[in-house]
This record gives sequence, C-alpha cells and structure tokens, in this order.
Amino acid sequence: MKKYSLFLIPVFLISLFSEATAQTHNQYEISFENAVHHEAEISVTFPNVENKVLEVRMSRTSPGRYALHEFAKNVYNVTAVDGNGNELEITRPNPHQWNVSGHDGTVKFSYTLYANRGGGTYTGIDETHAHMNMPATFAWARNYEYRPIEITFNKRDDLNWEIATQLKHVEGNTYYAEDLQYFLDSPTEIADMHFREEKVDGQNIRLALHTPASDKEVDEYFGKVMAIVKAQRDIYGEMPTFDYGEYTFLTCYMPNASGDGMEHRNSTYVVSSKPLDRPLGETSIGTISHEFFHAWNVERIRPASLEPFDFEEANMSGELWFAEGFTSYYTGLTLARADIRTDQQYVEGLDGGLNYVVNSPGRNYFNPIEMSYQAPFVDAARSVDPVNRSNTFVSYYTYGSVLGLGLDLSLRTMDKGLNLDDYFKLVWMKYGKTEVPYTVKDLQVALAEYAGKEFADNYFENYIFDSKLPHYKSLFTKVGVKLELAEPNKASLGETIRKRNDEWKMTSNATVGSPIYKAGIESEDVFISIAGTDLNSVENVDEILANHKPGDVIKVVIERWGQEKTFDVTLEGSKRLQTTLDENAGRKEMERRNAWIGVKK
Repeated sequence: MKKYSLFLIPVFLISLFSEATAQTHNQYEISFENAVHHEAEISVTFPNVENKVLEVRMSRTSPGRYALHEFAKNVYNVTAVDGNGNELEITRPNPHQWNVSGHDGTVKFSYTLYANRGGGTYTGIDETHAHMNMPATFAWARNYEYRPIEITFNKRDDLNWEIATQLKHVEGNTYYAEDLQYFLDSPTEIADMHFREEKVDGQNIRLALHTPASDKEVDEYFGKVMAIVKAQRDIYGEMPTFDYGEYTFLTCYMPNASGDGMEHRNSTYVVSSKPLDRPLGETSIGTISHEFFHAWNVERIRPASLEPFDFEEANMSGELWFAEGFTSYYTGLTLARADIRTDQQYVEGLDGGLNYVVNSPGRNYFNPIEMSYQAPFVDAARSVDPVNRSNTFVSYYTYGSVLGLGLDLSLRTMDKGLNLDDYFKLVWMKYGKTEVPYTVKDLQVALAEYAGKEFADNYFENYIFDSKLPHYKSLFTKVGVKLELAEPNKASLGETIRKRNDEWKMTSNATVGSPIYKAGIESEDVFISIAGTDLNSVENVDEILANHKPGDVIKVVIERWGQEKTFDVTLEGSKRLQTTLDENAGRKEMERRNAWIGVKK
C-alpha cells in the first residue's frame, strides 16, 4: 500500500481530522445490465464534501503504464445529485474533468461507461465478463484521494459471475481499499471462472482463470504457475508480504480479450486472446513469470521517479531498464529453472534479444536511462505522425534484459561466488522489503557493496550511463554457450522487404548503416526489381539474394512517388547471431552453466 506523509500540520489538527474522517468512505457501485452492449452503470457518492466545487476526474494514466490514455472519452450520461436527490450543476473545465457545484456536502456522481477492450490497461464488458482496469473505469475526486473506498459490484448472477480482485472483501459483493492509490491499482475480473490456490510460506497464492478448460488442464497449468512462484521466491530468498495475505493471478484467456500483462501490488492481470477451441496448455506462461517477478521488482523495489504514481500526467522514469528490463531477463530464466523450458530452449531463445540490441542503431542515440525516458511515447502510446523509432529506440524491456544477462554472467565468471540472484537479494533487503524508493545511483552503490566499487563503476559507466555492451561472446564461452554469426556468408540487404497490398516495401524505416540506407532508399519506396529480377516473379527476396554473396554490387529499381529510380547497392553479410549450447564445454564451464540456469542432471 502506498505510504503518504503529512508535513507541517499540528498534531491536534491531525487528531481532529482523523476523528472527523474515520468513518468517511467514498462509496462506489457498478452494474452491468447492458453488458451485451459493453456498457456499465457507475455511481460514486462523496460524503462530507468541504470544497464548494467538487472536481471529479477520470485518470489519464494507469499503474504499470507510462503513457497517457484518455479514459474520459468513454464516459457519458453524466449526472450529479446532492444528498436529497436534487440535480446539481456540472461544468467541464477540461476534457478529463467534471466540476460539480451547489451541493449540500454530499455529491452522488453517476455515469455510463463504454468498455470494449479487456486488457491490462483498458476495460472490457460483455456477457462473458466484466474485465476492469480501475483507472479506465472509475472516476474520482481531487482532494479526497486519501479517503477509504468501498465498492459494491452488482454482478450478473444469471451469468454465474464470481469476483476476483486484490481488494479487501467486506461482505457480499462489497470490497474495500484504504485509499485511491490502492483502489486504482486493484484490477478486478468478474466472470464464470476456475479457481485454484496454494499456501507458500504462510501466504495464499490464488489463480482466478477465465477461460474454457477442463479441471485437469487447470490443475496442470496451476502446477506450472506454482513452479514459477517458488523459483522466483528462491531468487529473492523470501516472498513479499502481501497486504491481505494473498496474491491473485487474474488470468483472462478469451477471444474477446486483448493480450497483455500488467503488474499490481498484490495481483496481476494476464490476458490473452486465445481462441475458445485452443487447449489451455502453456498460454501466457512467460507473462505469468514476468508479472510475478514484479511483485518484488517494481511493486516493492520501486523507482523513486514513480512515487507517488501520477494519474493525471505521464509518468517518466529513468529506471525502467532495471524495473522492466531486468525483470524480462528473469522471465525466461525462471521458466528454465522451473523446468518449464529446457536448458537448450532457454539458451537458444536468448539470441532474439541479443540480435535486437546488438544490431540496433538506437544505442547511438540514447543510453538505457534515456531509453527508459521514452516510455511515455512508446508504452501503448498512440501517434498519427510517422516516427523513426526503428532507428532511435531500443526497448528498455529487451535492452535491460540483455544488460541483466551481461551482469549475471560477468558476476558468475569472476568465480568469487557472485551472481545476479544475490545482488537482487541485497537490493530487496535495502529497498524492497523496506519499501524505500531507489534511484539509479542507489543501484550502483548497492552493486559496489556487493561486488566492489571498481566492478560497479565499470558496469554503470560503460553500460548504463553510456551505451556500450558487455563482451557477450567471451562471457558465453565461460558458461558453455556459443555465440556466433548464424549465416556469415549469406548476402543481405539489411532490411526486411515484403509484399503488402500488391507492393513490395520495407516493413520499417531503412536501418541506419544498412546497404539499403547507404544507397538512399526509404520506407515509402516501392521495390520493382532486385539484381535484374522482377519481384513479382518470386515468393520472397531471399530467392534473389541466394545467388549473390556479401560484397556484390547489385541494381535495385524502385518507384518513388510515381517516378522510377535505380540504385547501386552493395550487399553485406548477415549479422544475425545465434546462441547454442557448447557440447564440448569443459567441466568448469558446465559447472557455471548449471549454476546459472539450474540445469537438472
């Protein structure tokens, strides 16, 4: 739960304030009679309103998201009455706010919400479920954010709906949050669901699963979920203390849902648009791993830049390479340690992130901290004007994951008994368990405490404050993994060119430094022929390039805005990297690899 401080207020005033507001709850109610048309009817009653004008708002951001999302656009049929049912005047000072005046100290604010995107950020309502992200659903009032909240969900019993949420249960269909921050951080799934639960170290881990599946499928799936929970518990050495003794996986795998994953303090929303006839299998199991790791890293090991979370403006943080990226590193590693992936599957899966980060020109523009700053522009953000992110941006998820890999292997190959797990244990004890928000400098100081100042300074100066990368080939060799070019003799244009709407075009902007970029060809150009071959006579560009080698100069004919142009293009060798297990690794390398991945003999 978020902690707040009151400054420069006399003790006796705090006491009087506490007595006056102890029983003052904002009361919410939501109903779903018109769920078939994606509507909910919502009301909130604000008692003991002292402001002459009550400022009611919809959020513009959501926990776990860093960009702006204009949730107010789906609100209509707005009304407000006082404690006697008299209609009140409502004005609109901006698109996100309703000002209510003329009240008698009580305001009941009511509206209709349209909701047809059930994911991690938005809300989806239909006759299969009420899938609610709270900032996208519920209005709130400025100056009353610290009040406790009670909410009653009028669920559809005719649809066998049940309620799953991290909110504290009061009675019946009524739940409680200690303040607005916790309320808006508490997604809720109401549907016909499967439930499973198990105690871990005295706390309840609960799976609320909305999808068609047999009991056997659900049992097997829950077994994998619990293997992830225990593997990550072992990384940190202990579980977080969940506020009400329970953590809930809110999982919705339905064709009318929008794939996503979103962390919250005592729960996560994991969402997939899985078709109804597809077996449950391991649906979104990687997202389960990623989001549960957040129960430590981001929910409790929390960047100071995200405290308190701002529901009115974009939230910018320079720590997302650690908060999201290092979490992404442990996402896959956890699956291997939990025996959900083999060591071979895990190692061979590393090359995707490495290729993206190593071969991206984006590192020439921003370091990991600066990449993190880009989140408000890229984190499910929308723009109409074209951007050049394929050249200037490297996702802080993947960038951080690759840096986490480099740090882990660097620590392990020092042969001093060091590893990233134990560094995380230290960070957890200093900043997570104590819930003291951290800065980048704090992470550097903690690494110095763990591995020595020289090592920490070198890592941060080269890879965090600058854009260099660790020497992965050397590091991999020391843990019995080979990193090499997958097809060094394969000729490449450095771009992906595909047929779309009967036109052959690049799938993104020309990559800075690629043969196509150097030749002066761009994304708007339509390719007519390559090396004398009409593209309409082949299935893909590789058929043409197979007849050439790196260094060959070929003719590329394109059409630009109705004019045909010809360019000389010098082919390069493929830069694609691959990671594989080294079957000839020595005993020491194998020991390091087993300690790293947790390979079972």
